[in-house]
Amino acid sequence: MNVISNRKLPDQTGTSKIRALIVVFMIATVWSGITAFPIEWELGVMHTFCSRNCPDSAVTLWINKVYEGVTETYSLYPFMAYGTDWLAFAHIVIALAFIGPLRDPVRNIWVIEWGMLASILVFPLAFIAGPLREIPFFHQLIDCSFGVIGFILLYIIRRQILQHQKSE
Repeated sequence: MNVISNRKLPDQTGTSKIRALIVVFMIATVWSGITAFPIEWELGVMHTFCSRNCPDSAVTLWINKVYEGVTETYSLYPFMAYGTDWLAFAHIVIALAFIGPLRDPVRNIWVIEWGMLASILVFPLAFIAGPLREIPFFHQLIDCSFGVIGFILLYIIRRQILQHQKSE
């Protein structure tokens, strides 16, 4: 027997968009982290590319210095790479925290807001630790761009969750 219901179905379109953006954020966070595993190889590629294409630029000089520091440190003290392994692991764990909002965006909006706060905290870390560690200003700005991009994406997600919550 067919029964037609006039019952309003939940807005799956709204949550689908929210979930898709959360997945994008999670993938970007994991990707950002796993790039720390092959850091010596990545720096070697960048070192070769920059040395061939713009040998006298400030970026190339910085890449060369970092590449030399990493290769020398890793050859003498390979256990130091363990620090970047933990950095990669932390990114994966951070991405896992977003499973809650993926499952129930409205109830777990606090995780989105936590991510926004974490994105903002990139700035004081970059601008305080950067000069202490002799990181060039342009590289501090690159680091800050991760906070900006993360914040914008999470802000959009938060706004969509709030709009979805109002429509329920």
